[in-house]
Amino acid sequence: MPIHLRASPGDYAEAVLVPGDPVRAKYIADTFFDTARQVNGERGLLGFTGSFQGVPVSVQATGMGCPSAAIVVEELIQLGAKRLIRVGTCGGLQPDMALGDLIIALTAIPADATALHIVGEPHCPTADWDLIHGAVHAAKELGKPVRVGPIVSSDVFYNADSGQYQRWSDRGVLAVEMEAAVLFTIAALRKIKAGCLLTVSDVVVEGEFIRISDAEMKRAVDQMTELALETVTQTSGHGHGRH
Repeated sequence: MPIHLRASPGDYAEAVLVPGDPVRAKYIADTFFDTARQVNGERGLLGFTGSFQGVPVSVQATGMGCPSAAIVVEELIQLGAKRLIRVGTCGGLQPDMALGDLIIALTAIPADATALHIVGEPHCPTADWDLIHGAVHAAKELGKPVRVGPIVSSDVFYNADSGQYQRWSDRGVLAVEMEAAVLFTIAALRKIKAGCLLTVSDVVVEGEFIRISDAEMKRAVDQMTELALETVTQTSGHGHGRH
């Protein structure tokens, strides 16, 4: 039994959504799973297993930041997880973005030392193509517009470098969050599939900071979660969804 996910093999499905927030993990299980049972509560890292449209699926909180996410991802893989999709919020870095926009990450710049410690040399953490393609296809089916491209995983939320957001923006980076780089890195090393869907909760460029309202956030996160569940269950090879 792992140290932080106090569960046994079989407690988690092969398909797992990994939000940072434990409250969001419980919300996803209560709202979207046909049935749900709690499989972890250690350190407040809530985890649940159930089914979505008849396909087994789990949701497990990672906590904030790459160090915490790395622990959870490694232990999920120890427990048999094969497909992980992060569902999170992010700061939008492009000036034409709107609050609530949905992003599918291709790559995650490791502006955090965790992924670099793991590989020890320059590396480009990259999402699994099947999950990217599946998410784009599912978004089209659901009529949900998405942006696809690079994001950045930072190790600071309150950034002392006031110009960094603009430099990322100028290089075409879509958004900043805190967990995807290490998720993609560990998944590649352990030969599993990983993806990341993000909802824009703030727009952090062009000299102003705008935060999404609670009602807008709930609606956008619900759409993101539905899209992630469609993707992670359909790419299993035996999943099915709405067509």
